Amino acid sequence: MLSCPYSDDLRALIAARLSAFDVIHRADVIDLKRAAVAIVVVPLEDEGAADATTEAAFLLTARATRLRAHAGQLALPGGRVDAGETIEQAGLRELSEELGIALDSRAIVGRLDDYATRSGYLIAPVVVWAPPGTVATRNSAEVEKIFRIPLAELRRDEAPEIFAIEESQRPVIRLSLPSLRGHVNAPTAALLYQFREVALEGRATRVDHFDQPVWAWR
Repeated sequence: MLSCPYSDDLRALIAARLSAFDVIHRADVIDLKRAAVAIVVVPLEDEGAADATTEAAFLLTARATRLRAHAGQLALPGGRVDAGETIEQAGLRELSEELGIALDSRAIVGRLDDYATRSGYLIAPVVVWAPPGTVATRNSAEVEKIFRIPLAELRRDEAPEIFAIEESQRPVIRLSLPSLRGHVNAPTAALLYQFREVALEGRATRVDHFDQPVWAWR
């Protein structure tokens, strides 16, 4: 599996690739609720200073089982954009509320495409670089569990699984992640796949043609 060290070089590379990427902002969509999610890059170990051997990871959550919508599903930290907020402000606020990680706008290294979901949201992913020593503390009202997933797992050739379903003419995407001993599904899978392609591999890849599994349409 490809190594992906947590380093200033990786931060600079991700920032440069995201800066060069022509992000699709779906300003024409007015019937969907706006939401922001944070793809947060952290050291794989959650304590101590990072060094040259420290692998980079991203934060993934299992949503609380008591939530009314999408309970228990794997998701990136995020939620609705409040009135008067920018996408970036909403992403950082949700990160603070859900995982107790308070960062300012300097932590944002870029954006990815808006993605429309079957459940009525237009999700805007914000890519955030968290400093060494960042500790995530879950808000139990919203988050059941926090996972630190090595970025290298996203880079595996076999990570993306793309397949057809009878209910849609669009292909469905999911990602297999060894740390989970399972899969993460779209929309989260689509957002993470684009992050992998653009930020980690340097390929300008679109994902809006990917659909979600039927159980996630509600």
